[in-house]
Amino acid sequence: MNNVKSNFSIKDLENLSGIKAHTIRIWEKRYNLFQPNRTDTNIRCYDIENLQKLLNVTFLYNNGYKISKISQLGEDKIPGVVRNLVSDQSNNGHVLNSFKMAMMNFDQALFSKTYNGLLKEKSFREIFYDDFIPFLNEVGLLWQTDTITPSHEHFICALIKQKILVNTEKLQFSTPTNSSKNFVLYLPDNEIHELGLMFLNYEILSKGYHAIFLGQSIPIPCLKDLLPLYNNIVFVSYFTVQPHRENIMAYLKDFYDLLLKDTTSELWISGKMLQDINQKDLPKSIVAFSKIDHLVESL
Repeated sequence: MNNVKSNFSIKDLENLSGIKAHTIRIWEKRYNLFQPNRTDTNIRCYDIENLQKLLNVTFLYNNGYKISKISQLGEDKIPGVVRNLVSDQSNNGHVLNSFKMAMMNFDQALFSKTYNGLLKEKSFREIFYDDFIPFLNEVGLLWQTDTITPSHEHFICALIKQKILVNTEKLQFSTPTNSSKNFVLYLPDNEIHELGLMFLNYEILSKGYHAIFLGQSIPIPCLKDLLPLYNNIVFVSYFTVQPHRENIMAYLKDFYDLLLKDTTSELWISGKMLQDINQKDLPKSIVAFSKIDHLVESL
C-alpha cells in the first residue's frame, strides 16, 4: 500500500514547481522564504505549507516579480498578491498550480472552485484542451518520478472524469444526426486508463454521431458482437499502457484479421504507446493518431 505524501524532498519541489533545486536552496538561504525540517541525516524535508508557498512564489516570479520583492511581502500577503494578479482565473500557470494543490491536499472544493472559475470564460472543450491536458501531462511526469502517489493520481482523475461524464450525459439526450459512421469505443485487455477515451466519446457525440462506449479491458473477440448490428463501424481505442510497444503490431494484426478484413469497419487508435508506430506500416483500415485533437479533426 502506498502512503500518501505529506512531506516532500527538494527534488519533489523541483518536479512540482519547475524551479531547480539549486534555486530553491538559494531562495531559502538568501531570502528565508522556506523553513524546511531536517531528517536525522540532515536532509531537507518540506511540508505541504512550504509546497503551497513555493507554488505561489513561482507564479509571481514567472509573472515578472523579482524574488527580492516577493521575499519582502511577508508570509500572509503572498496569497493575496497572487489572487489580485489572477482575478479572472485566466492565467494558465495559476490554474495548474490550483489543480496541483487540489490534488496534493485531496481538496475537491478547490478543484471545483478552479473549474467553475474557468467555466465563466471557457467552454468545457476549451478547458479540457487548454487546462486539463497540460495538467494531466504534468501528473504523468509527477507519478513517474515518485513525486505523487497513485492515490493523488486516482483522486484528481476521478474528478476530471466526473466533469466529462456530466457533459457527455447532456449530449446523450440528443438523437444522433450523423449516420455515416457508428463508433464503438473500447480499451484493450488490461488497459484501465479510460479518461482519454471518455473525452473522445464526448467529442464524437458532440459531432452528432452514434457512439457505443464499452470502456476498460475488452478482449478483441468480444467486439465481434457488434459487427452484425451496425454498418460502417469505427472502433476507437486509446493505448496508454497496453498493449506493450513490442506487442502492438501483433495486436493490430489480430484485430485486423478478426474484425476488419473483408468488412467496411475501421480502427482508430491514439495514446502514448503509439510513438514508434508508422502509419505506412498499417492497413488502410487502421489509422493511428498522435494526439486526441488530430483524431477529433477527422470526425
